[in-house]
Amino acid sequence: MPQDLTSLRMLAGLPFDTIIDVRSPAEYAEDHVPGAMNLPALSNAERAIVGTIYKQEDPFKARKTGAAMVARNAAQHLEGPLAPMPGGWRPLVYCWRGGQRSGAFTSILQQIGWRADVVRGGYKAYRRLVVQALYHQPVTQPIVLIDGGTGTAKTEILAHLAQIGAQMLDLEGMANHRGSVFGGMGQQPAQKMFESRIAMALATCAPDRPLYIEAESYKVGDLLLPPMVWQAMQGAQRLVLQADLPSRARYLAQTYTQITADAQRLAHTLQALRPYHCAEQVEAWQNMAQTGQFVPLAEQLIAQHYDPRYGKKAASRAQPMGQVRLPNMQPSSLQAAALQIVSIAGK
Repeated sequence: MPQDLTSLRMLAGLPFDTIIDVRSPAEYAEDHVPGAMNLPALSNAERAIVGTIYKQEDPFKARKTGAAMVARNAAQHLEGPLAPMPGGWRPLVYCWRGGQRSGAFTSILQQIGWRADVVRGGYKAYRRLVVQALYHQPVTQPIVLIDGGTGTAKTEILAHLAQIGAQMLDLEGMANHRGSVFGGMGQQPAQKMFESRIAMALATCAPDRPLYIEAESYKVGDLLLPPMVWQAMQGAQRLVLQADLPSRARYLAQTYTQITADAQRLAHTLQALRPYHCAEQVEAWQNMAQTGQFVPLAEQLIAQHYDPRYGKKAASRAQPMGQVRLPNMQPSSLQAAALQIVSIAGK
């Protein structure tokens, strides 16, 4: 029986073992239900072929051609990823509109004996719920921002908060970007995928417990924070992490080893600071990078680039609900900081 989705929370609580996205790999790459596995009913090329036949020749011929392709692909999936699945396995299947691709694939799974169902309306029904949650409905959880200067281990402390049972939203992890000029971590997801990750995470959070989020600007790399999330963050209370400059510099040098190990990438990133600093200063930083002076380089970047900008932003914000002092950046200190945070703001 087709599943009607009325909320993302409902989707997260449905009693299915696996969510299967049978759209093409290109459709799946742009966005999908977080955690869904991609078993394409049609490949990218096959989808284009069927679409061309439908528009330029005959809809019936297109359906017949597509059905043959779906059958062949379904056989490959059954002999491959689905081969280990037991008789009691229960999958939920969706395609673009919840029509022929998901219907055909689900019918095959049902004939085998699996209790498979299809999402009515497919991905489009799911996407409408994401847009509703992030563009039209206020965030229900009381948000607490983890604030602090560059190098105060905000992201790592969020992980420690999760370990002790607190609710947190790792926006930088979802965006695959640390949120600064040095923050690239590889290819970022599409905007829709970023929004899916946020929306489903919010749907699984209790509405009456604090939700800890790192203080961010409205952009994380090239991705925009959804309006309702940004609005909630603007009015949120915040806790400020504090640590001495040498500790922060050492922490940055250790954390950003993927950049310091790539001389060409580091030089290119430092060049991006030219609009903000004189040529002589940037050249001095380039020399420090080339000679491996990464801790002194990090210390100067914090003192001369990051802290002045953070100070301007902090001056326009309301007073924090509390401050947490980090004596050092060792794991034990970060764990203690997480405990102190929940003692102030709640769990």
